[in-house]
Amino acid sequence: MNLTDPARELVVPELFERIVQKYPQRTAIKSKNRSVTFDALNKAANRIGRVILDALGPGNEPVGLLLGNGIDAVAALLGVLKTGKYYVAIDPSFPLPRIEYMLRDTEARLLVTDNKNRTIFDSVVAGEHCTGLEIDQIDNRVPDHNLGLTIPMNSNLNILYTSGSSAEPKGVVRTHEYIIEQSSNHIEYASVGPEDRLSLLHSISFGSAEANLYRSLLSGASLFPFDVKGDGVSQLVPWVIAEQITILHCSPSLFRQFVDCLPVDVRFPSLRLMHLSGSPIAESDFAQYRKHFSASTSLAFHMGATEAPCIGSAVVDHSFSFPSKGTPAGYNRGQKKVLLLDKEGKEVEAGAVGEIAVQSRYLAKEYWRHPELTKAKFLPVPDSPGERIYLTGDLGQFQPDGLLVHLGREDFMVKIRGYRVELGEVERALLQHSEVKEAAVVAWEREAGEPFLAAYLVLRGQPALPVDQVMAFLRQRLPDYMIPFRFSFLDSLPLINGKLNKRELPKPERIRPQMSRPYAPPESELQQSLAVIWTGVLAIDNVGICDSFFDLGGNSLLASLVLSRLSEQWQAEIPMQAFFERPTIADLAAFITEMKGAKANNLQVADLLTEIESLTDDQATHFLAAQTKSRTSST
Repeated sequence: MNLTDPARELVVPELFERIVQKYPQRTAIKSKNRSVTFDALNKAANRIGRVILDALGPGNEPVGLLLGNGIDAVAALLGVLKTGKYYVAIDPSFPLPRIEYMLRDTEARLLVTDNKNRTIFDSVVAGEHCTGLEIDQIDNRVPDHNLGLTIPMNSNLNILYTSGSSAEPKGVVRTHEYIIEQSSNHIEYASVGPEDRLSLLHSISFGSAEANLYRSLLSGASLFPFDVKGDGVSQLVPWVIAEQITILHCSPSLFRQFVDCLPVDVRFPSLRLMHLSGSPIAESDFAQYRKHFSASTSLAFHMGATEAPCIGSAVVDHSFSFPSKGTPAGYNRGQKKVLLLDKEGKEVEAGAVGEIAVQSRYLAKEYWRHPELTKAKFLPVPDSPGERIYLTGDLGQFQPDGLLVHLGREDFMVKIRGYRVELGEVERALLQHSEVKEAAVVAWEREAGEPFLAAYLVLRGQPALPVDQVMAFLRQRLPDYMIPFRFSFLDSLPLINGKLNKRELPKPERIRPQMSRPYAPPESELQQSLAVIWTGVLAIDNVGICDSFFDLGGNSLLASLVLSRLSEQWQAEIPMQAFFERPTIADLAAFITEMKGAKANNLQVADLLTEIESLTDDQATHFLAAQTKSRTSST
């Protein structure tokens, strides 16, 4: 699908408004409790845009969005773009220092939020040169017709922050033409049309959210947000079926949790495309796809970067042959050229390994306020004005049929649960702790090629710190996906020629780390069962009943796996929120016991009511009197 107009190039708001004209009453977004048509979404965005213009005036400048991934977030995003400004999406789950840094770095004069995130909003706006706009309070009498502003194609569309090699995250500036090229590719290779129903499983601050977000808004397809952290992966399965999702887009990490929750006989009659991106897929992922999904569901995967849209992509079926080494990254698509370069920047010979580079005019504009980094990563093309070459830092190799195979990173950037993480940023956060003298962070792999972070610490005085204290310290500074899964304490870091020798770092062991509380063994059968489940999920022996699941390295995806296994073994459907509130074996076992007791009491009451209904009025009166007398005697 070509998103460019033959007469003149259209920017994202204009393309969206063209879709609104074609499908005004079609559902644009449907969340758990609300749904909006394209026409209603457009009017909401217009009202938000007018209030933003009243507050800031015209001009291409950044506007912060402190929202989740639902209807209001998308309306606010469109409202910002309609004003000719660009958005900085901020996940409300980010630590406050990270949110404050993003606002300071962009110098955004306005932060758009809602009543749900008002507390965070009040905390970060204080002291900043920034005012707030709570979209819940916008008057419905604000005019809702299109703003009709002229916006150049090369105008900034957003700044997306990624993990940076310095102490802070770095912003990547993308333009309208960047997003349109990316969306055009995603729509074309996935054959997206108005009848499709697309998932949105990530916050709009996460780059992978853009695939389904924009290909729905710019094609007329319907978008369905789902809160994985809040509702849990186990609820994702019935949700996909009930909402008749046709394209499910997620990271390989989330896919692995998803298939672990699948009942044996589950079928997805509407699902035509399972799309995996955000990190390399493993051969075991492809095996799970063939095992659990029929031939009517295709598998899509693509390689992209925040700096370069859709480097490669592919849609395959059960007959696809997985590469013998590396992971498939797809075929070259769109108006770009994928190159493999040697150390001197020259193209390698056919079949050789080289650094993956992208030559195109549709690349990110720059790194926000990092001109030297921009110059180093984006190279000019002398004989092709308007084009540049972006160096990804990834190694790759072309197969004879043109399939690009990803062979890993050249530097210290890794993908964790689909998020890009610069190991140096995690190390710098650890070094802020007063007791940490030296820190090193590396990525190891669990089963199915799933990577995890391990931290190695040298302390100033004591041999070890309670890991739960280190976790609490990092949660104030880093998103959860950047917090290490394992911690090891060493007398010194192994060096070679004055540099860290990562090959000499010991592989993390399964032993329980030192915690603030002493080890407390399981006492009941239920606690023992929970300990066995936790041991398997966390790969840690001797889990104590007072140890927090999240202090042992657990996250929301692993929590979903625990709840799924509990459901199978104990027929206990535990809400995800209940697990977050009771993250120890002792508390969770008590909750399950109370829940089962309440269920048993409800069943007894139901049986009693059934028995009474079968009696005459006189018989029922005598029966209840006898029950009351019996209870009085027993007390």
